[in-house]
Amino acid sequence: MTDLRSFYPEVEPFETGFLDVGDGHVIYWERVGTKGAKPAVFLHGGPGGGINANQRRIFDPALYDVILFDQRGCGRSTPHAHLEANTTWHLVADIERLRQMISVEQWLVLGGSWGSTLALAYGQTHPERVSELVLRGIYTVTKAEMDWYYQFGVSEMYPDRWEKFVAPIPLTERQDMVSAYHRRLTGDDKAEQLACARAWSQWEGATISLIPDLTQIDTFGDDHFAIAFARLENHFFMNHCWLDEGQLLRDAHKLTGIPGVIVHGRYDMPCPLRYAWELAKAWPDASLHIIEAAGHAMSEPGILDQIIRATDRFAGKA
Repeated sequence: MTDLRSFYPEVEPFETGFLDVGDGHVIYWERVGTKGAKPAVFLHGGPGGGINANQRRIFDPALYDVILFDQRGCGRSTPHAHLEANTTWHLVADIERLRQMISVEQWLVLGGSWGSTLALAYGQTHPERVSELVLRGIYTVTKAEMDWYYQFGVSEMYPDRWEKFVAPIPLTERQDMVSAYHRRLTGDDKAEQLACARAWSQWEGATISLIPDLTQIDTFGDDHFAIAFARLENHFFMNHCWLDEGQLLRDAHKLTGIPGVIVHGRYDMPCPLRYAWELAKAWPDASLHIIEAAGHAMSEPGILDQIIRATDRFAGKA
């Protein structure tokens, strides 16, 4: 049996900075690995999740030159939890600004969950700039996917957690949970906004792993994190991420010629496997790895193993 590959040792950025992307937004970025090595960009989840130190460790630092950044409104980017001028297409433009900043023609793009959505949107808009795509937990933002997670579906798997998620919302408004949360997350009552942000974020923290990680639930409940995560994620989903229904699968042909790896847990609750399956059929240049004993989180051993195998292989490492 082949040993599962795990995180590379901790690595510190060799360069960090803030990039003014206009519209009042300034994004934090960091660069890790070896300058001039194989270029790559990491796209975090959420929307609104921000980057962390473990995400640096899925690339061999001797072989990669990686940009990681906090997307608009989250992490160390400013203004915090800001919704204006914050759409999928603003973020696609920000990725291009970062590529131009480090003066590379192409780079490997890696994203998971919402990061996979953003990676697909970027790749379909700028296919000539993408050398490879590594995607985890495919999310294509269809109405069916959102209903499964925020209306009926995952609620049947996690009734105990679902009760906590719906608790801030009156019974009369529960027929549209995303809209009900939107009213509160954008309202003037700061106490209610924070309570709803915690409930929204902890629902995700409680359902992303096959075996729930209580420390992860606590992290999602942190006030600073929760406000950005809940407001931004809800804002994007209220607007269907500014994508046409089915757009990312419809336009998968635009990825023709780009080698790809898709990694998806069999028991991924936020992002049903069906959409990864359909993407792999529409994009023959990609290989799909279904991880049997896994949910959604990148940290789950089988998922992490396949992601690192992909980054190693695309860097030419045996």
